[in-house]
Amino acid sequence: MHPILFTIPGLDFPIRSFGLMLAAGFLIGSWILGRLAARYGDDPKGDPERFSRVTFWILIGVVLGARLLYILVEIGQGTEVGHEFTSKPWKMLAVWEGGLVMYGGMFGACALGMWAAKKEKMRVWHALDQGLVAGMVGLAIGRVGCFLVGDDYGKVVPPGCESLPWPITLHVPAKLPEGSLFGAENAGKVLWATENWMSIKALIIAYVGWQLLKRRRYGGQVALTIVLLYAILRGTIEFFRGDTIRGLWFGGTVSTSQIISIVMAVICTALLVKNRARREEPRTA
Repeated sequence: MHPILFTIPGLDFPIRSFGLMLAAGFLIGSWILGRLAARYGDDPKGDPERFSRVTFWILIGVVLGARLLYILVEIGQGTEVGHEFTSKPWKMLAVWEGGLVMYGGMFGACALGMWAAKKEKMRVWHALDQGLVAGMVGLAIGRVGCFLVGDDYGKVVPPGCESLPWPITLHVPAKLPEGSLFGAENAGKVLWATENWMSIKALIIAYVGWQLLKRRRYGGQVALTIVLLYAILRGTIEFFRGDTIRGLWFGGTVSTSQIISIVMAVICTALLVKNRARREEPRTA
């Protein structure tokens, strides 16, 4: 685990692995989105340039959405952080102190991305299909940052499973490095490697979405499938999570992400069934 990769000499400015991997995930995801637009867009020549403008709004949506949902969860649960937000509202803007929720980032990115795509006169649902495929690749890379910093960690592994190999389990160092989020209570223990699971999950979903993109019958089919798969897999991984800061409800039985996953899975399944016979004619530029 390397929360701080290195410090810039002379400036005493740390380069943190989490921020670096988030930036890498966004840049690589944006590049893949341009490639997908050139291959599957309505206008192979013009869509990559349009998407380059849309990605600016996607980035804003990711940050705002992820932060907003985190704030709502903390205030809703009445945590110490939540009380600080209500007593010192300006603290809500301190994104650099941590506090982002992936589902909020997804919703924010989709909302602003779809708005920007409409502004660019693109077919919104077709653009969303491509955007979520690329976004899942970016998410897989960003989750590596969670692993390096010790965020979103899993529960302590039962004694009989401690010998399972990486990336199924991970051994937390007995002496935690500076900036680690594992918590002193997990030092030296073996945890489920949920950070790595989420990276693998995102790559699997991206691959399925990419394959479906080649033969989709209507705009939005890929997006609905991606969100459905994400909801199922994310909700399953949540059972193995050990960080209670993400928000637990009903006596700690379900997490915020599991509640959202159930709702999204039901909605996506219903829409996929409703549109099972739908066909759209391809549009030429």
